[in-house]
Amino acid sequence: MRRWFLSFGVVFMVMAVLTACRKATPEPAPTSRPATPTSEPQPTATPAPTATPEPTPTPAPAVVITDDLGTEIVLQECPKRIISLAPSITESLFAIGAGDRIVGRDSNSKYPPEVENIPDIGSLWQDLPLEAMLALEPDLVIAAEIISQDQVVQMQKAGLTVYWQANPKDFQGLFDNLKDLARLTCREEKVDELVAELQERVQAVEEAVAQVEERPLVFYELDATDPANPWTSGPGTFIDYAIRTAGGENLGGQVLDAPWAQISAEKIIELNPDIILLADAPYGVTPEEVAKRPGWGAIRAVQAGRVYPFNPYLLSVPGPRMVNGLETLAVLFHPDLFCAQLPPQPDPAAVELVCEAQ
Repeated sequence: MRRWFLSFGVVFMVMAVLTACRKATPEPAPTSRPATPTSEPQPTATPAPTATPEPTPTPAPAVVITDDLGTEIVLQECPKRIISLAPSITESLFAIGAGDRIVGRDSNSKYPPEVENIPDIGSLWQDLPLEAMLALEPDLVIAAEIISQDQVVQMQKAGLTVYWQANPKDFQGLFDNLKDLARLTCREEKVDELVAELQERVQAVEEAVAQVEERPLVFYELDATDPANPWTSGPGTFIDYAIRTAGGENLGGQVLDAPWAQISAEKIIELNPDIILLADAPYGVTPEEVAKRPGWGAIRAVQAGRVYPFNPYLLSVPGPRMVNGLETLAVLFHPDLFCAQLPPQPDPAAVELVCEAQ
């Protein structure tokens, strides 16, 4: 019994030792096997290309034009708020159908009558009324030769877009100016008809006077504040050109070197003009007053009663009414040619002076 117990105890101890040994020796980790795929491998999907949005095109400017100072004017839209800084510009804008765009004008712009309803920004003989101009928030300022280049720069520095136009020296220059203003204001649809009408009227005068044998010598008085040395128009001016186109000879164009100059009364009496035109009549100068000047009673124009008040705006304002001025000159110079068949638009006051006597 004891031997069995001892034998059993030995066997138990051996088994315990063996069991302990098994536990002490770590079993190897099972080798991992790759998972067997359940289906065929799918190819990686290529993403669809994303369409690149087309860039939004920049709209073309409504107006691109270069002014007579060489400045390129670019306007994205047709101007709707314009300030006119010259009577010639104001008259021209109305003639091409853009008068309703004018939101401000200079004090000397007085034609057509509708301008009275447009705000007056003041006289241009003083400092530029920049504050009044900026307050009107214009898209465009249009200036003529009455505005200096320094003043243009001053306006540009204040943030204004300025188009500067030179005065015409002849009728073709007038027509070109009208076309440029039409492009500038998107009013090209009307200007061709206007220019064609004006050209036809000029041509009619030129043809009528082409064969005249006697061309009167004309003294055009601008300012006789000093009667002994009145101002007149010399060579290279539109007035000189218009007088010659209407069938006359400009006294100032023959003897002066400057476009605008004074001439002595003695020289006028010596040259003895056939006609005297008083462009200073709006300031109170009359034919009767001229006749009383020392020595002027000997002049042919005074003796023949051919001293005529003349509306200066018809030639001094380089706009469409210069054709009216040409027709008026033609009637005054050659009533025998034009009183029986009047041109379309001469000054009625001038017509009355000469045609009633025919």
